[in-house]
Amino acid sequence: MSNSEKILKTLSELIEKSILTSKDIKKEISNDFKFKKDKIINDLDLVSRNEFEVLKKIVQNQDLIIKKLTKNKKTKKAKKS
Repeated sequence: MSNSEKILKTLSELIEKSILTSKDIKKEISNDFKFKKDKIINDLDLVSRNEFEVLKKIVQNQDLIIKKLTKNKKTKKAKKS
């Protein structure tokens, strides 16, 4: 018998005995999904929106600096020639 079959059998027995209500089942399933979602998010090592925006600005500033430096380098080479 697989794990899912065992779980379903246990749940059905508890429901038959009126120990477990549908609200309890819904709450347990909801909690289980929440924990699984949180685990997946933690495993993905995601960053917050705020951190993303800060890094985006830093990269944009670095891109501007690189473009200015390459432009200055090209003008200096043109002056030497």
